[in-house]
Amino acid sequence: MRKLKNKELERKTVTEFEAATKTPLVLVLDNIRSLNNIGSVFRTADAFLIEKIYLCGITACPPHRDIHKTALGATDNVSWEYAQNTRAVVEKLQREKYSVWAVEQTEKAQPLHEFQPDKQTHYAFVFGNEVKGVDQEVVNLCKQAIEIPQFGTKHSLNISVSAGILLWDFLQKRSLKDPS
Repeated sequence: MRKLKNKELERKTVTEFEAATKTPLVLVLDNIRSLNNIGSVFRTADAFLIEKIYLCGITACPPHRDIHKTALGATDNVSWEYAQNTRAVVEKLQREKYSVWAVEQTEKAQPLHEFQPDKQTHYAFVFGNEVKGVDQEVVNLCKQAIEIPQFGTKHSLNISVSAGILLWDFLQKRSLKDPS
């Protein structure tokens, strides 16, 4: 077995990425503190051709060297927008007929392994602050919550890890292939 060289990976160019059909999924980052987490979410969104990222509240925006350090240029490819108020973004997405889910431990959260995305529906996942999670006011607006089951002593995952798990699961369940 031999490692592949970068030129053998058949990666899209920036132009091809921009023209490609995107995965019908929007990510909403609600008051994320860590610039490295933000950059990592951008990089993962690039890998899975995610439609857009909303950066809300105290979530920092590109360009920033600490975001760039983990994004590795994905901030140039992935569509993003800043909004001061997460609630306003959720309400906008709901008006646009997105199914908006809080990624949070709630009373009626659906375990990830039971989540089955509808192929005709556009989704938005709201990821919360590293300490406080998704703001309760935002949870109240979401019609559903999704939870990644955990079995150890800690009951939280890093936001960038959670994003990677959810995006992989979403894409895999919608049929694992390049959406373009």
